[in-house]
Amino acid sequence: MSYSNLSKYPFEIRPLSKEEGGGYMISFTDFSECISDGETIAAAIENGMDALQETIAALESLNMPVPEPGSGGTYSGKFIQRVPKTIHSRLVMRAKQEGGSMNSLVTSMLAESLGKREYDLTKHLKSNRGNNLLLH
Repeated sequence: MSYSNLSKYPFEIRPLSKEEGGGYMISFTDFSECISDGETIAAAIENGMDALQETIAALESLNMPVPEPGSGGTYSGKFIQRVPKTIHSRLVMRAKQEGGSMNSLVTSMLAESLGKREYDLTKHLKSNRGNNLLLH
Protein backbone atom coordinates (compact mmCIF):
# COMPACT_ATOMS: atom_id res chain seq x y z
CA MET A 1 0.00 0.00 0.00
CA SER A 2 1.15 3.49 -0.76
CA TYR A 3 1.69 5.38 2.46
CA SER A 4 0.61 8.56 0.68
CA ASN A 5 -2.94 7.20 0.97
CA LEU A 6 -2.91 7.35 4.78
CA SER A 7 -4.80 10.64 4.78
CA LYS A 8 -7.78 8.87 3.19
CA TYR A 9 -8.44 6.87 6.37
CA PRO A 10 -11.18 8.43 8.55
CA PHE A 11 -10.35 9.11 12.17
CA GLU A 12 -11.89 10.43 15.34
CA ILE A 13 -10.27 12.69 17.91
CA ARG A 14 -11.42 13.23 21.45
CA PRO A 15 -9.95 15.17 24.36
CA LEU A 16 -8.44 13.10 27.15
CA SER A 17 -9.38 13.90 30.73
CA LYS A 18 -6.74 14.84 33.29
CA GLU A 19 -7.11 11.32 34.72
CA GLU A 20 -6.29 9.91 31.27
CA GLY A 21 -3.20 12.13 31.00
CA GLY A 22 -4.64 15.10 29.10
CA GLY A 23 -4.14 15.98 25.46
CA TYR A 24 -6.05 14.28 22.65
CA MET A 25 -6.58 10.71 21.50
CA ILE A 26 -6.92 9.70 17.86
CA SER A 27 -8.48 6.46 16.68
CA PHE A 28 -9.08 5.12 13.19
CA THR A 29 -12.53 3.72 12.41
CA ASP A 30 -11.10 1.15 9.98
CA PHE A 31 -8.56 -0.21 12.52
CA SER A 32 -9.77 -1.11 16.00
CA GLU A 33 -6.18 -1.76 17.09
CA CYS A 34 -4.73 1.61 15.97
CA ILE A 35 -4.82 4.51 18.41
CA SER A 36 -2.42 7.24 19.45
CA ASP A 37 -2.40 10.54 21.30
CA GLY A 38 -0.72 13.92 21.52
CA GLU A 39 -0.65 17.08 23.57
CA THR A 40 -2.42 19.00 20.79
CA ILE A 41 -4.82 17.98 18.03
CA ALA A 42 -2.04 18.45 15.48
CA ALA A 43 0.34 16.27 17.51
CA ALA A 44 -2.33 13.59 17.91
CA ILE A 45 -2.87 13.54 14.13
CA GLU A 46 0.87 13.37 13.43
CA ASN A 47 1.37 10.57 15.98
CA GLY A 48 -1.76 8.84 14.69
CA MET A 49 -0.46 8.80 11.12
CA ASP A 50 2.78 7.23 12.37
CA ALA A 51 0.78 4.60 14.27
CA LEU A 52 -1.40 3.96 11.22
CA GLN A 53 1.63 3.47 8.99
CA GLU A 54 3.09 0.99 11.49
CA THR A 55 -0.23 -0.84 11.81
CA ILE A 56 -0.55 -1.24 8.05
CA ALA A 57 3.08 -2.38 7.77
CA ALA A 58 2.49 -4.98 10.51
CA LEU A 59 -0.66 -6.30 8.82
CA GLU A 60 1.16 -6.54 5.48
CA SER A 61 4.15 -8.32 7.04
CA LEU A 62 1.75 -10.91 8.51
CA ASN A 63 -0.02 -11.28 5.14
CA MET A 64 -3.24 -10.05 6.75
CA PRO A 65 -5.79 -7.93 4.87
CA VAL A 66 -5.51 -4.16 5.14
CA PRO A 67 -8.93 -2.49 5.25
CA GLU A 68 -9.73 0.02 2.52
CA PRO A 69 -10.23 3.62 3.68
CA GLY A 70 -13.78 4.15 4.93
CA SER A 71 -14.61 0.43 4.92
CA GLY A 72 -15.38 0.29 8.64
CA GLY A 73 -12.71 -2.33 9.25
CA THR A 74 -13.32 -5.98 9.84
CA TYR A 75 -16.31 -5.91 12.18
CA SER A 76 -18.45 -9.04 12.08
CA GLY A 77 -21.73 -7.36 12.98
CA LYS A 78 -22.00 -9.50 16.09
CA PHE A 79 -21.25 -8.67 19.71
CA ILE A 80 -22.37 -10.08 23.04
CA GLN A 81 -23.62 -7.87 25.86
CA ARG A 82 -24.63 -9.05 29.32
CA VAL A 83 -27.59 -7.20 30.82
CA PRO A 84 -29.45 -7.55 34.10
CA LYS A 85 -32.29 -10.09 34.07
CA THR A 86 -34.84 -7.31 34.50
CA ILE A 87 -33.68 -5.54 31.33
CA HIS A 88 -33.60 -8.84 29.43
CA SER A 89 -37.17 -9.54 30.54
CA ARG A 90 -38.33 -6.04 29.51
CA LEU A 91 -36.71 -6.44 26.08
CA VAL A 92 -38.41 -9.80 25.52
CA MET A 93 -41.79 -8.34 26.54
CA ARG A 94 -41.37 -5.27 24.31
CA ALA A 95 -40.34 -7.40 21.32
CA LYS A 96 -43.46 -9.56 21.81
CA GLN A 97 -45.65 -6.45 22.06
CA GLU A 98 -44.19 -5.11 18.82
CA GLY A 99 -44.45 -8.49 17.08
CA GLY A 100 -40.76 -8.82 16.29
CA SER A 101 -37.61 -10.46 17.54
CA MET A 102 -35.59 -9.17 20.45
CA ASN A 103 -32.58 -8.92 18.10
CA SER A 104 -34.47 -6.60 15.73
CA LEU A 105 -35.76 -4.53 18.64
CA VAL A 106 -32.30 -4.04 20.18
CA THR A 107 -30.77 -3.25 16.76
CA SER A 108 -33.45 -0.62 16.19
CA MET A 109 -32.96 0.87 19.66
CA LEU A 110 -29.19 1.06 19.23
CA ALA A 111 -29.45 2.69 15.80
CA GLU A 112 -31.99 5.23 17.09
CA SER A 113 -29.87 6.05 20.13
CA LEU A 114 -26.67 6.43 18.07
CA GLY A 115 -28.45 8.73 15.64
CA LYS A 116 -29.76 10.89 18.48
CA ARG A 117 -26.33 11.07 20.12
CA GLU A 118 -24.68 12.07 16.84
CA TYR A 119 -27.34 14.73 16.26
CA ASP A 120 -26.94 16.07 19.80
CA LEU A 121 -23.15 16.13 19.48
CA THR A 122 -23.27 17.93 16.13
CA LYS A 123 -25.73 20.45 17.56
CA HIS A 124 -23.50 20.98 20.62
CA LEU A 125 -20.36 21.44 18.53
CA LYS A 126 -22.05 23.93 16.22
CA SER A 127 -23.38 25.96 19.14
CA ASN A 128 -20.09 25.91 21.07
CA ARG A 129 -17.68 25.74 18.16
CA GLY A 130 -15.76 23.19 20.25
CA ASN A 131 -13.22 20.61 19.15
CA ASN A 132 -14.59 17.66 21.09
CA LEU A 133 -14.75 15.41 18.06
CA LEU A 134 -13.34 15.71 14.60
CA LEU A 135 -14.25 13.32 11.82
CA HIS A 136 -11.98 13.23 8.81
